[in-house]
Order: sequence, then C-alpha cells, then structure tokens
Amino acid sequence: MSDQLIRHVEQTYMKSDLPKLSVGDTVDVHVRIIEGNKERIQVFSGVIIAMQGRGLTATMTVRRIVANEGVERTFPVHSPKISKVEVKRHGHVRRAKLFYLRERVGKSRRLRDRRRGLGQLTEVAAKPESAAAATEAPAEAAAQ
Repeated sequence: MSDQLIRHVEQTYMKSDLPKLSVGDTVDVHVRIIEGNKERIQVFSGVIIAMQGRGLTATMTVRRIVANEGVERTFPVHSPKISKVEVKRHGHVRRAKLFYLRERVGKSRRLRDRRRGLGQLTEVAAKPESAAAATEAPAEAAAQ
C-alpha cells in the first residue's frame, strides 16, 4: 500500500519529456542558475559516465574536459533546475560505469557511435548516390 502511495506522489514530480538516456551518451544538460533576481541557463556538455538510482532519485554523472582538466557533475535527472537534456551522440559501450575514462587522455577517450536500426543505414546509403550525381554534373561540364 505505501509503495503505491510513494510511486503516485513521485509521479507528479517526475519529468515526462526526457529523452532516453544511457551511459556513453554525449549530452548537453541545460541547467537553470539563479543569481540574485536574475535567472540564466548554463549548458554543461559531456559524456554520461554513470547512471544511478531510479524513479525520482535517479542521477547521472556527466564528465567533460575543461582546460585539460576533467570536470564531473552529478545531476538529479528529474530536478526542476534542469530545464532540458539534449542527446548529441549515442556511444557504444559495454560497461555500466565508465570510470576508466578518468585515466584516458586524447583520442583514447573517444567512444564509438552506437548504430540505430537498419532504417538509418539505408538513408545514409541513399545520400551518397544523390551527392555522387551532383558531383558528376559539374565534372561533365568541366570536361566539355
């Protein structure tokens, strides 16, 4: 009985417009910052290296490099201070926690892209054909 009551109360505070987030994704987290009577939005871009908890208590740890120094911030996913979360890339990872990225430097820090279904592969294959036709036309005109 109490579990249902807790879930019902939590449901009113949970965000419904969040994208599907997973470890390895490169995200932009738009954080609402209040300074005095002014409010502004600051964007924190980085890779999600850890997801913890579930429901209203879910958090994500985002890591980025600023001036050759690693910076990590832990955000409550359903916090009212977070105005928006944008997923820039989906990284292919085989771990739940990416703490090994803390020791990595340079290109070894990059993650591979995750492939999403066959529909996108066919679209990518269709684009070079049209691009190839566009590049052939100027080449033919130059040859004449």
